[in-house]
Amino acid sequence: MPLMGSLYIGTSGLQTSQNALNTTAHNLSNVDTVGYTRQQVQLSDKSYITLSVDPKSVANKQTGLGVVYSRAKQVRDYFLDKTYRRESGRSMFYEVSTEVMEEVESQLGELNGEAFQETISDLWTSIQELTKDPCSSVTQGLLVQRASEFVERAAAVYDGLSSYQNNLNIQIKQQVDKINDYGNKLLTLNDQIRAIEVGGIEHANDLRDARNQILDELAELTNMSFEEDMYGNVSVKIEGVDFVKGGTCYEISLQTDETTGFYTPYWPQNASYRVMDDGTRQYNIDGAEVFDLSIEISSDLSTDIGGLKAMLLARGDHRADYGDIKSGNYDSVSQSVIMNVQAEFDQLVHNVTTKINDILMVAAGVQKGDLTNVTLADGTVIPDEEMKNVRYAKADSNGYMRGEDGSPIQLFTKITTEGYQKVTATDAEGNTGEYWVYVEEDLGKPESMYSVKNLEINQELMQKPSTLGFRLPDGSEDNATAEALKAAFSEEAYTLNPNVQKKTSFIDYYDDLVAQIANSGYVYRSIYENQVTTVESTQSAREQVVGVSSDEELSNMIKFQNAYNASSRYINVISEMLEHIINTLGV
Repeated sequence: MPLMGSLYIGTSGLQTSQNALNTTAHNLSNVDTVGYTRQQVQLSDKSYITLSVDPKSVANKQTGLGVVYSRAKQVRDYFLDKTYRRESGRSMFYEVSTEVMEEVESQLGELNGEAFQETISDLWTSIQELTKDPCSSVTQGLLVQRASEFVERAAAVYDGLSSYQNNLNIQIKQQVDKINDYGNKLLTLNDQIRAIEVGGIEHANDLRDARNQILDELAELTNMSFEEDMYGNVSVKIEGVDFVKGGTCYEISLQTDETTGFYTPYWPQNASYRVMDDGTRQYNIDGAEVFDLSIEISSDLSTDIGGLKAMLLARGDHRADYGDIKSGNYDSVSQSVIMNVQAEFDQLVHNVTTKINDILMVAAGVQKGDLTNVTLADGTVIPDEEMKNVRYAKADSNGYMRGEDGSPIQLFTKITTEGYQKVTATDAEGNTGEYWVYVEEDLGKPESMYSVKNLEINQELMQKPSTLGFRLPDGSEDNATAEALKAAFSEEAYTLNPNVQKKTSFIDYYDDLVAQIANSGYVYRSIYENQVTTVESTQSAREQVVGVSSDEELSNMIKFQNAYNASSRYINVISEMLEHIINTLGV
């Protein structure tokens, strides 16, 4: 080959070695950069010049034109990426679930430094003191005071759980906004990568690193899948629905519940809508929700992936109460940690309050039976079939365990509605007169329920606890009612929920509730810790592929430096030969 041509061969060696050194230095400078993928240099031959063709020879006579820096490729393993993203999403699901369990357990365990169990114990103690001296205004006042504390602290616990629901609700919106932001960033990166790589010469490795980092973070939030097409575009599905595809990001929208303010993520493209008079759209999101929270949570079904889903499950879709258990719809709240606790806690408060009221109701002479010809104070006539087997007492202003208006005394009353209504009616014996009719609870109407949200202490008793009296018309002490109150607290007749067989009493109910949360929290914590181990092992295997080894890169640097020096010496030799020939010929 001509000596001048040999210079080009040496130059190609210099250029490729320099580029390889630059790539190695780039790897070393990003050894601690999160999301960085090590780049591997690939060198290849330039084209050959054929000098002659000899069919008898093993090969033609050819001369090479040097080496070329082919590309700096990313070293990644698709299957490790897919495994890591699935397991990190599952890990985040149980991490969020564990944090929620711990927060709920903390709220149940302490209330301004005092456990709610102590409030129940104080109420129980006041009833025990009452049985010692039922007619004492001191013991009666203590009972009313402890009952008031019971209602106030129960409301504080419930409000704390509701506040945590609101906190999770805010986080849900933030996570959805982050997911949508990731989707739009993926679109931008797709465009940038495609623009650089369209010629097939350059490779946008750093941009690909940024895109892969977004996919890693997106996988922690949702159950996502991804694929890359031949043009370098990445498409993403969330819960099996297109999120990023082609040149479009199908953003997740949020519907706000008018009552609770809770957000529900949904796909606008899958929802029906109607245009309102002001031009806005009103969506019907049935069937368009991003997450189907009715499906059982299971690793086999891959329904336990993503921190956002864990938040939605924990928050639930409403403020639960004992009606969710009594109505037979416990399954609708059982998968939500907070709603489950709200319902079981409210059931405790409801059982305590109604049991005490029912005992006082018996003392007030309330009985069950049919009333006919019922007319309310405002003149409204109630159909006879609606008054079958109601609880009522004959109006008697001088009756025992009655208020100033003659109504049977209730220690715990509803805020929004009355416990008793005064009516004119005819009883089963044909006597017509005025009666106090107990207003039965309607689980479909929160205002009629004895729940934490709708409970207060009888204001008449708050002002004058001695109204309870506990003295029978004949002047004797009403020990039977006091003993009935005492027995009510020790009676093991209650369960936390329909799926629990163990019977418990008022005294132990709250401890069982806290223990249930603690046990569930331990299970979630164990699953989370095992999942962390899985993620770490997968990440370690992935790092062995994508991670930068400083020792390996330093050895590459020495190798490329030697190649650079060799090319430089080769050029020097060719240069000296040319100089010698020119000087010799010149002589």
